[in-house]
Amino acid sequence: MRAYEDSLQRLGMNRIDMLLIHDLDLANLGSDALVDAHFAQLATGGMRALADLRAAGLVGAIGAGVNRLGTIPRFLDTLDLDFFLVTLPYTLGEQPVLDLEFPLCEKRGVGIVIGGVFASGILATGPVPGARYNYRDPSAAEIGRVAGIAAACGRHGVSLAAAALQFPLHHPLVASVIPGALSPAQIAQNVGAMRHPVPAELWAELKQLGLLRQDAPVG
Repeated sequence: MRAYEDSLQRLGMNRIDMLLIHDLDLANLGSDALVDAHFAQLATGGMRALADLRAAGLVGAIGAGVNRLGTIPRFLDTLDLDFFLVTLPYTLGEQPVLDLEFPLCEKRGVGIVIGGVFASGILATGPVPGARYNYRDPSAAEIGRVAGIAAACGRHGVSLAAAALQFPLHHPLVASVIPGALSPAQIAQNVGAMRHPVPAELWAELKQLGLLRQDAPVG
């Protein structure tokens, strides 16, 4: 509750549209014991406070930020959430959440916001020297995969960034994407990429080449 009040003061607002539980996973906490302890604390106290805020109309929706497979089911088993902010496991480069996580969200009526839509860089720039994939150096296979996607985009007159930005929004659970920007120029580039037409033939070719999952929604 103190964190919520502090946020209101920093934002200069009297309510918050969407409030996120962030980075409650092994990668950030360092041990299963700490993850278990934080989940227990959240389930027995923190979530009750969040639910009270939502019931009072002081928070529009409660979500959780996740960036690792396997995290979403645990949240769904423990908490009553409205949405997830999913970073990395659903991009034009890979879509493993289609196996289990997204079907579970669909059953529970939980929405999705996609963060890290450029996979931390490489889906905006292509496989240029220094490009990062999921916040690390890409493997040779990942470089080849992104190069293949970029080549297909070029054949259809579409930038890789435009395809990467627009692809996740075809999934019925996805309400929005967060591209990120470091400058006004990058904001303008993102807007232009979002407005650029992407033909259905591009998605069909990517699936034909095995560069996009057959079950990935694209229309």
